[in-house]
Amino acid sequence: MGTAAHIQKSNSKIISAEEAVKNIPNDATITIGGLISILCPEKVMAALEERFLSTAEPRNLSIITPVRVGWDPKKSTGLEHVAHKGMLKRLVSGSFNVKESPKLTDMIRNNEIEAYNFSMGTIFQLIRSIAGGHPGLLTKAGLHTYVDPRYDGGRLNEYTEAELVRLLEIDGDEHLFYPSFPINVAIIRGTTADEKGNITLEEEPATLSGLEMAMAAKASGGYVIAQVKRVTENHTLHPRSVEIPGILVDAVVIDEEQKQSLLPEYDPSWTGEIRQPMSQLRKNLPLDAKKVILRRALKEITPGSIVNLGVGIPVELPQLTMEENFFNEITFSLEHGAIGGVPMGVEVFGAHINPEAFVTSPQIFDFYQAGGLSSSLLGFAQIDGSGNVNVSKFNGVYRGSGGFIDITHKTSKILFCGTLTSGGLKVSVEDGKINIANEGRFKKFIKAVEHMTFNAGQALKKGQEVLYITERCVFRLETGGLVLIEYAPGIDVEKDILANVDCEVTISPDVKQMERELFIESKNDILLERV
Repeated sequence: MGTAAHIQKSNSKIISAEEAVKNIPNDATITIGGLISILCPEKVMAALEERFLSTAEPRNLSIITPVRVGWDPKKSTGLEHVAHKGMLKRLVSGSFNVKESPKLTDMIRNNEIEAYNFSMGTIFQLIRSIAGGHPGLLTKAGLHTYVDPRYDGGRLNEYTEAELVRLLEIDGDEHLFYPSFPINVAIIRGTTADEKGNITLEEEPATLSGLEMAMAAKASGGYVIAQVKRVTENHTLHPRSVEIPGILVDAVVIDEEQKQSLLPEYDPSWTGEIRQPMSQLRKNLPLDAKKVILRRALKEITPGSIVNLGVGIPVELPQLTMEENFFNEITFSLEHGAIGGVPMGVEVFGAHINPEAFVTSPQIFDFYQAGGLSSSLLGFAQIDGSGNVNVSKFNGVYRGSGGFIDITHKTSKILFCGTLTSGGLKVSVEDGKINIANEGRFKKFIKAVEHMTFNAGQALKKGQEVLYITERCVFRLETGGLVLIEYAPGIDVEKDILANVDCEVTISPDVKQMERELFIESKNDILLERV
C-alpha cells in the first residue's frame, strides 16, 4: 500500500483533490455518495468549496444525493461545502438536518435555491435507471404522499417550480414517473484503489450506491471522482473485492486521514473483519417510557421476522431483544444495506455490529418495496385523526422522509413508536404504573399533519396492519381512523389521553389496560407478585 506521493506513473489516475475538482464545469449536475459521515468524500467536497471561494466557479450546480452528507454542527462538512449563493442552484435529497447543515437549510427556507425532497429509495433507484440508460423510474412508492404531484411533488419552497415527478396511468393503475436526466459528475468514496481506479470498500460499514452513481455519470458522458484512504499497485486487488471497476473512474483522490465514520476509532466489527462477543453488546435498558413503548412493540413481532428500525426510539429495540432473549429469533435490516447483526443507534445510524451480509442501497429498497419486511418500527412527529403521519417537514424544519416512504409502502405490519406529547415531557414508571410528572408542551396527535409522509387511507386499502404505540396508550388504524385499544395502568383516559390529543379518536368497546408486565422492572417481579 502507498500514498499518492508514491505513485509517479503517467497512466495513474491518482491526482490531488484540487486537480480533480478543476474538471467540474459550471451548470453541472453532480451526484454525491455517502450517508452522513459514512462513505462521505469530505476531502473532495472541501476542495470543491475552496475552488469556488477562490475562483467563483463552478457555478449553478445541481446536486442529487439520496442521503444527506455531513455530520459536524461545529464546522462545515459534506453538503455544507456547496451552500453558497451562486454555487448551488438545485438540491435533490432524501434527508436534511438543520444542525448538521444550517447554511443549506437556510438557503431552502429563504428561497435561495430550488429544493426537492424525494424518498431515499426513489433517488437510489432513479440513479440506477440513469445508469442503465432508461427513460426514468416508474414506481408506486409515494403515491398519495407529499412526493405525489397532486400534493407537493417533493418541492420544499416557493422558489422551486420545475416538476421532477409526474403521475402516469398504465392499464388503469397509477404510478409515479421520475424522468431521467444527465449526471455530469459523480463524487464517491471507497477504502483502497489501485492505479487503474479499481475501488474496494473493505473498511466501509455500508455499500450504498457508488457503483450505480459512477455508472450513471459514465452513461451521461460524465466524470467520476473517487476518494479513498490508500492506493495499491495494479493487479494486487482480488477481483471479488472490487466494488467499483476502474473503467468507471476518472480520478482517484487519496485522503490518508479518511475515517470510517464520525467516531474517532475504526470498528472492524462493522465490516465483518471480527465479530464482537454478544456478551459485550448486551446492556439492560432502564425502565422508562422508551422501554415501555419498545416492550409493547416487541409483542407484535413474531419469531422469524425481518424487522426494520427507524431513527429515534426504535433504534434501541436490539438491546431490548437481547435483554428479553429474543434477539436470535429475528433479523434486523436497516435501509442502508447491512443485514443482520446489531444495528448501531444514533451514534452512527446505518452501521451494524456483526452484520451477516451487505447489499447495495437500490437492492435493499427493491426488497422493501416488494414487501420483503415483516414489520417496521418507525418514529413520528405528527399524527392526525385519520392516522396519517408526518416525519418530513414540520414547524418550518426540513427533515426529509429518508427511507420512510419506501419502508411503509408495502410492509405488512407498521408500528409507529413515540411519546404522546413532546417538549418537557417527564414520565416515570413506578409500581407497575405510568406516572406523568410533567406533561409535554407539544401535542403530536393533531387535527391535520403539515406534510403527508404516510397516507393511512392507502395503507388500509393495501391491507396493512398499523399500530401507534405510546408510553400511555395504543391506537389501531381502522376504517374510521384512530381507535384507542389499550391504555396504561395509572392513566386516566379522559385526562391523560383524550385531553392531550387534538384529533378525533374512537374508543374501542373492547379497550383494555396494557399488560402489567410492560411496566415492571423484571418479569420475575410479576411471578413473585402472583405467588
